[in-house]
Amino acid sequence: MFELSSTHHDREAYPVSRTRNTPHLRSHHLDARGSQRAGRSCASLRRIKPTQRTFQLTREYALGYYEQKRELVDIKEERPEYQEIASHVLQDVILRLKRAYDDFFRRVHNGEQPGYPRFQGRNRYDSFTYPDGAGWKLDAAARPAAKKGIVRVNLKLSKIGTVKLHLHRDIAGTIKTLTIKREGEHFYAIFTCEIGKPDPFPTSHEDVGIDLGVSHYAALSNGEFIDHPRYFRKAEKKLAAAQQALSRKKRGSRRRKKAVQRVATCHRKIANQRKDFQHKASRKLVNQYQVIVFEDLRVKNLTKAPAAKQDENGKYLPNGASAKAGLNKSILDAGWSTLTAMVSVKAAWAGRTVVFVNPFLTSQLCSGCGAVVKKDLSERWHSCSCGIELDRDTNSAKLILNLGYQQLSVGTRPTSATA
Repeated sequence: MFELSSTHHDREAYPVSRTRNTPHLRSHHLDARGSQRAGRSCASLRRIKPTQRTFQLTREYALGYYEQKRELVDIKEERPEYQEIASHVLQDVILRLKRAYDDFFRRVHNGEQPGYPRFQGRNRYDSFTYPDGAGWKLDAAARPAAKKGIVRVNLKLSKIGTVKLHLHRDIAGTIKTLTIKREGEHFYAIFTCEIGKPDPFPTSHEDVGIDLGVSHYAALSNGEFIDHPRYFRKAEKKLAAAQQALSRKKRGSRRRKKAVQRVATCHRKIANQRKDFQHKASRKLVNQYQVIVFEDLRVKNLTKAPAAKQDENGKYLPNGASAKAGLNKSILDAGWSTLTAMVSVKAAWAGRTVVFVNPFLTSQLCSGCGAVVKKDLSERWHSCSCGIELDRDTNSAKLILNLGYQQLSVGTRPTSATA
C-alpha cells in the first residue's frame, strides 16, 4: 500500500515532499504481544496527560509540551511498566496531545466547531510512533517471500523485539519516522520518507469537468463515465450478519472479541477496496488531463436527515426519511471527498491544475445556452430548446468545466497550468 502525503499542494513552496510506505508486519505471537503492550501503555499515558492540561486552569502558568515531556522521568519511576517502552515513543504521545490541543484552539480561533480533545481508551489508540531514527533498525539483508514481488526483512524495535516485515516495494528516500499501526489482527509499519521534488508530467492538451454522482460514480465532460463500484452495498448483507452476531455475544467474552474482529475485517476490506479504486481512478485522471474541475461539494450538508413534518394535530407526516437514508448511504459509500483529495495531491506532484467551482444550479442549467431547464432527480436526460440533448450528468460535467474556465479567468483552455 502506498499513500501520498495530503499536506503538500504547492510544488514551489515544498521543494521536498514526503511519502508513506506501509509494508505488512508478519509478527510472531510474542512480538504481537509486545506491540500491544506498547500500545496500551501509550493509551494509558494519553489518558493521563489531558488531565494535567485541564488542571492548568488552577495554575499560574500553562503546563505545556516541554513540561510534560520532563515529567516522563518521574512517571517512569512511579510506574515501572513505562520503562518497558522506548522513551521517544512516549515523547511522541505527548506530541500527539499537543497537536490535538493546537488543533482545538485553531478551530476555536477560526470560528469552527471546536471538538475538545477526548480521552482515548486503549481500543482507540491503535498506533505508536518512533519520531526519529532512534529505537528501531531495519535489517539490510532482504530475503524473497512466498509471494512474487515481496521481500522479507527484519525490523528490530527497541524493547519489543525483532519482527518480520514484508516489503511490497523499495523504500525510497530518507526515512524520517516509523509508526507501528494495528488494524484488527494485522500490524503495519508505516515509514514516512523524505524525497526530492518530482519532475512535472508532460503537458496534456485535454481538460475535463467532473460531475460526481450516485448512479454513475463520475460523469466526464467528454461523455465518458466512471462506474460506481458500490463496495459497501455489495458487502452490506455480510456486514449486517456479522454485526447481528456481535450483538448476541456476551460482553468481555472471547467469542465477542472474535466477533468484533470479524466486523472489523468486513469494514477494513470495504475501506481497502474503495481506497484502491480511488487511487487508480485519480491516477488515471491526473495522467490524462491538464485541468481538472470538480464541484465544491459539502458532503456533510448533502447527507443531512430531512426535517420532521407535523400536521396541525401534532401527528408526524411522511417526510421521505427512509429514501433519503438510502441516498445518504450511497453518497457516503462513494467517498467523493477522498477522491478529490487524492486528485489534488497527485495533481500537485504532476504539475496539473485542480479547480473547485460553486455547485449551484449545475444540474439545472444548460451547458450550451445557459438556460434553466428544471429536472427532477428521476429525470436522467437533459433536453433544451437550443437543441442540446445529452445525459444530464454529462451536461453538468460540461457546465462544471465552463465554470472552471471562468474561475481561471480565461475564455478558453489555459495554455499553462500550475498546481
